[in-house]
Amino acid sequence: MTYAECRQCGTLIAGLDGRYSCGVCGWVNHHSEGHRPLPRAEDDEHRGRDCGADANRLG
Repeated sequence: MTYAECRQCGTLIAGLDGRYSCGVCGWVNHHSEGHRPLPRAEDDEHRGRDCGADANRLG
């Protein structure tokens, strides 16, 4: 976790690896401002696996 001050309203916000979103005013910083590159979909070991999402559906 990383912490910063919202650039729009000044609220203290928390984020992951330098990526922030303010729950007070809705400001978000661009993903490229993070501390390291985002992982690629091809690198996701869970990609394409059934995670049981259907079991949680209503109806």
